[in-house]
Amino acid sequence: MTTDLRITVRRPHAFLSAMAAILLSTATLPVWAGPKEELQALSVKFLALRSYHVKMDNSDKRVPSMEIDFQAPNRYRMQMPMGTQYVIGDTMYMTIDGRTMRIPMPKGTMTQWRESDRAFREIDQMQIEGLGAEVVNGKPTKKYRMSQTAHKPATTSLLWVGGDGYPVKMETTGGSGKRASTVTVHYSRFNDPSIKIDPPK
Repeated sequence: MTTDLRITVRRPHAFLSAMAAILLSTATLPVWAGPKEELQALSVKFLALRSYHVKMDNSDKRVPSMEIDFQAPNRYRMQMPMGTQYVIGDTMYMTIDGRTMRIPMPKGTMTQWRESDRAFREIDQMQIEGLGAEVVNGKPTKKYRMSQTAHKPATTSLLWVGGDGYPVKMETTGGSGKRASTVTVHYSRFNDPSIKIDPPK
């Protein structure tokens, strides 16, 4: 015995219109980003900043703390215990014993002062893992682990991102054995117009 099941659509135009509406509504649903995509979006936003401030501390106490101001596109002011240094383009200004020296640098040398944004320029080369929510300095943040193996020595960073989509803190561990150390970077003053960096007079 065979049962013939048939569904009759008496109003084909109405049926097709309803199906089209369903397809259009599902096509516009947001695509949930993963940790990698979230940090790629952060990197674009961060690297477009006109200015910011960072404070860098090293677990190796032989390395002094440093505070850096950045003004786009290529101006840095670095405040260290031994004094303040400026990098503007490919020129460094150093003040020693009250005397300021202007030191031309080879092209590209300034990249060594860009550790505060290096991770965000290399997101595509990293393995990214989301670690959930965490409160940092009283602020709710999302925590990530970033692993860099493309360069030697390999490094691992923990990154905390605030609700505004900007980094709050990053800890980067590198080296091994007695040479292992962790650099902690605190970020603040995003697009602060009061950050202006001019060469010392």
